[in-house]
Amino acid sequence: MSEKRIKRKKLHKKLFTKNRLVILNEDTFEETFSLRLTLMNVFVVASLGAIFLIAVTTFIIAFTPLREFIPGYSSTQLKKDATELALKSDSLTVILKKNQAYISSIQKVLTGELDYAKFNKDSILAAPTDTVPKKDLSASEAELELRAEVEKEDKKAQQIPVKKKK
Repeated sequence: MSEKRIKRKKLHKKLFTKNRLVILNEDTFEETFSLRLTLMNVFVVASLGAIFLIAVTTFIIAFTPLREFIPGYSSTQLKKDATELALKSDSLTVILKKNQAYISSIQKVLTGELDYAKFNKDSILAAPTDTVPKKDLSASEAELELRAEVEKEDKKAQQIPVKKKK
């Protein structure tokens, strides 16, 4: 037989030989608890226990407020407040720039440092003028006929007396 096969058989024998775990009373040597185990059973139970313990710990950290005590995690309220403040600061900087431009332009007017705009008269005169085309808004023949029919129906409806039920 090959060495690998012999090693496998030895390992299989070690893993699956049955052993007995006995708990005895020290004073009376009375057997309190007895359990038949194999090394493979112990390994499987220990592995499943470790996986269960890791899963429970992960669940507790991920879905409870306990995660806030771990460095690097922050509370959801803190994240919400931070985004709100970032948006407010952005809008305030835009408003501040507008106000500074307004104040600087007023200062230029008050001190007389006003720059006069230079216009090219030719470009002003050559600017295209957009004219809106006029549309014919008069009623067509079909519309006039429809209006006449509606008026006739309204007159007929007004002339017919409504009978009251007694």
